[in-house]
Parts: sequence; structure tokens; C-alpha cells
Amino acid sequence: MTGDVLVRLERALPTLRPAEARVAQTVLDDPDTVVGSTITELAGHADTSQATVVRFCRAVGYAGYPEFRIDLAQATSRRMVELERSGIAQGEINQEDGVNDVINKIAHHEARTIEETARGLDRAALENVAKALAAAPRIDVYGVGSSSLAAQDLAMKLQRIGLYVFSSPDAHQQLASASLLEPGSVAIAVTHSGRTPETVRALAIAHERGATTASITNYPQAAIAEASDLVLATAARETQFRAGAMSSRIAQLAVVDFLFVRVAQQQFDRTQVALKRTWAAVHQDEPDGRRHQ
Repeated sequence: MTGDVLVRLERALPTLRPAEARVAQTVLDDPDTVVGSTITELAGHADTSQATVVRFCRAVGYAGYPEFRIDLAQATSRRMVELERSGIAQGEINQEDGVNDVINKIAHHEARTIEETARGLDRAALENVAKALAAAPRIDVYGVGSSSLAAQDLAMKLQRIGLYVFSSPDAHQQLASASLLEPGSVAIAVTHSGRTPETVRALAIAHERGATTASITNYPQAAIAEASDLVLATAARETQFRAGAMSSRIAQLAVVDFLFVRVAQQQFDRTQVALKRTWAAVHQDEPDGRRHQ
């Protein structure tokens, strides 16, 4: 098995049957307790049967409960070391935390999110998306809500190195642009849940038009995958005070940076020229002698 078991459980939740999802949520809510629990005890905590626990283990890629519990123990041990390294007793933010606790806990979560995203990212998929982008005559990037921030960041980076990119926070404009794509074009959708209706529809239209399609999502088995030729999965887990615009955003931006650098490397000479030209364009002297920052 590859990747953190808790990340995989978070991703698998939308695809599990209700009883299996209860087992997964029980593990996510208190992994330390589950590590020390028998299969009978876990079934009791999740208000289900031992047979359901076995089916749950198989659904997330394990032969049975013993193998699952070993992997879970290793994951919780790693996380304990990470908490100690960050100087915090627990990762969750609570109402009594002071400013130092809040800063340390958010820094810990965001650093771990980037590390887990990098560890689990499909290298071959990333490389294929980068190659498609470098060769594309036209690129669309879709995203709404907080995901539109990462979408616009990718679009601006690619535009800065001379690629023709469309990106708009307006869902109707995204749909209209997708309908005009042709084979050879590339469309990338950014959606944490993988179920955002407007984003899924835009990518589906792009796919129907023959464009190469890719998605950046935390749930690679969600609806967005059906319209994606390639999927780049993030590893963001939200907690009480960390709404979707926080953890998911930092993971999406990390993938954007990975992707941008690989595209830039594949057309290095063109990239260098474009960066110099665009830098010069936005650093011209102002009439009063000041310079843009």
C-alpha cells in the first residue's frame, strides 16, 4: 500500500457503502483508539457488524483487519512524531488555543498537507499533463469558489510563460469556453470535492469536444474523474476550524507549482524569454519615477 492510510480513508469516504463509511469515519475521528481496538470493538464503536468491518478493510485495499490495523498504527506513530516536531500536543485547533498554538497548528497542518500531497501524487499523470500543456494551442482552467483561486493562479503562471490560457471565475463563461475547445487543447478543473456541479459540467463538455482533460481534486474517485483523462490527487483533510478554503487551497497550490515548473522546464528557452519580457513589462518606471512592486 502507498500513501497515508488516513488520507486514503478520507478520499474513499464518498465511494463507501453507508455502514462501511461509518467505520471509516470512526477511524478518522479517533485513530489512536482504533489502533488498540479489536475488530469486535471497532464494530461496536461504528454500530455495525464484524463482517462489515472486514468488507470495509477490503474496500480500502487491505486483505483484512490485522493488515489494516498495522498500517494504521504506523500512520498514527508518524503523526505523533510530526506533532512533537511541531511542538504541539494535538493537531486539532480548539477554542482555548492561544495565538502561538493557532500558528503552530496551522503551520503543522499545512506542512503535512503539502508533504502528503507530494508523497501520494501520481508522477506519471503529472508528467503527462505537463507535456499536454506545453504542446497545447489553447488551455482552459476551471474552478469556482475557493478552488477558483488555485485555478486562476495556474492560469496566470502559464500565461506568464507565453501559453494561451482562458480562466474565469464565472461558471457560464467556463461552460461557453469549454464548448469551443478542439482536439489538442487542454482543460484542467480544480475542485476539492470532485463534485462541484459547474466544474464537473465544464470539464465534461471539454472532454466531449475532444480536449485532453485533467483534474486537481482531493477525491479521485468522485464525479470529476469520469470527465478526466488524468487526475492529480491532493491530500487535504479539513478540521473544525479549517474550512475548505484553507487546507484544500494549500494542497491545490502545491500541485499548481509542481505542474507549472514541469511545463516551464519542457520549453526552457521559451520560458526564459517570456519571463524576461513579462517581468520587464510590469516593472516599467512610473511617470513620477517610482517602480511597480
